[in-house]
Parts: sequence; structure tokens; C-alpha cells
Amino acid sequence: MKGIATALAKAQAEMGKALKQSNNPHFKSKYADLGNVMDACLPALNAAGIAVIQPTGEDEHGRYVETVLIHGESGESLTCRVPLIVAKNDMQGYGSAVTYGRRYGLMAMAGIAPEDDDGNAAAKAAPKQEAPAKIGADQFREMQSLIEATATDEGKFCQFMKVSDLHEMTSKQADDAIAMLKKKQAKMEADHDAAVKGEADGTAQQ
Repeated sequence: MKGIATALAKAQAEMGKALKQSNNPHFKSKYADLGNVMDACLPALNAAGIAVIQPTGEDEHGRYVETVLIHGESGESLTCRVPLIVAKNDMQGYGSAVTYGRRYGLMAMAGIAPEDDDGNAAAKAAPKQEAPAKIGADQFREMQSLIEATATDEGKFCQFMKVSDLHEMTSKQADDAIAMLKKKQAKMEADHDAAVKGEADGTAQQ
């Protein structure tokens, strides 16, 4: 690989920066698109006798774009594969993925990188929030016991809690539901005690 390595080193010494001239409205930033990357490295690569091809293909791992640097004098070559992650299953989505694959593959092979691009902006995006904890087994048993003790209609209770089943509750929802049922149970017991006391007072007066 001495021939292509020598030629690539010579080309890299002549390469300019990949200018960030394209706008990414999603991240409100500028980035170096495929054209900017090619402008930065192809003239130097070609002058050093290195041709670039970027065919697409598919293997057992899925679809990819392969960037190939071919040294005309020695016939030696270097390759790099970038997997295609297609967001939409149509030609527009496929074409966008191919463009991204070509851009990143060429930057990696040529050894150039802009200071900031849409990839860096994406990395700075807010991390996804973790899903709330689901209802625990102890919470579920306590809730069922309270539902039975208070003669609560489970279907209507689920509807009130905006879930189709008790198992769908989050841990926080379960805590709120248990507190609500305990309050209902306490009121039922207080009403029962008041009724018993009232009957006892009535009997005593007779």
C-alpha cells in the first residue's frame, strides 16, 4: 500500500477545509454538504492520481455506501463502508441516506472534517427522557385490595385514571390512586362508625 499511502499523504497536504455553506433548518446551523466536501478534497486527490468512486451495495448487515480510493499508478485501493440508515422507505429517504453515507465516507477517507456540522448539532440535542417507571407488584396488590374493600368499580376507576387496565399505570399514577382509595376507605369507615353510633344513641334514648 506504499503507492496509495504516499499519494494520499501528498493530497492531504493540499486539501482545504470543508466549508460550511449549507443550512440545516432543523438544527438552525450551517454544515458542509457533499458538494462542499468534494470541493475540499477531490482536486487534491485527483492531482495525486487518486480516483474516487462511491457505489452502493448490500450484504448480510444491510445496505451501505462504499467509498473507494483508487491509485491509478499502483492500482492500489482503500475502501470504507458506511451503513445506510433510511428514515423514510421511499426514494427521497433512500437518496438522502446515500448522500449522507457518501459525505461521511469521503470525509473519513480523505481525513478532513468541518469544525461543526449537522452531526455535531444532533449530538448536542437534548437527550431523550427515560420512560416513567411502571406500577410495582406491591402497588398493584394494594390497589386491588383497596378496590375490593371500597366496592369500587374497577372499569370506571381505570377510566377515571385514564388507563385501560390497572397494569398500564405508572408508579406515580399508582401512588395517586392508592392515596385516593385510602381516602375513600377512611370516609366509608367514618360514615359507618357514625351510623353505628347514631343507632346506639337512638336505642339508648328508647
